[in-house]
Amino acid sequence: MIFKGTVHGVGFRWTAESIAHSLGLTGWVQNCPDGTVEVICEGKKGDIDIFLQRIKNEMGHYIHSSNVYWHEPKGEFDTFSIKFFY
Repeated sequence: MIFKGTVHGVGFRWTAESIAHSLGLTGWVQNCPDGTVEVICEGKKGDIDIFLQRIKNEMGHYIHSSNVYWHEPKGEFDTFSIKFFY
């Protein structure tokens, strides 16, 4: 998922992490240098749909657009975390 808008510095990553944990999703969220936020998550499709709806409900006023790309899960994550650029 890629979220565009005023999504840096507004608690977007922490909100995404909290929602993902509450739904048992795994993956990560990170700010990107181009001003977007990227999310990779795995879980049941219904839970991911709920995740997207809750992100829109809680952070929608910061989001101008979003793109969601669906792929088969790989089972590569143990938890959901915030990634940071160094």
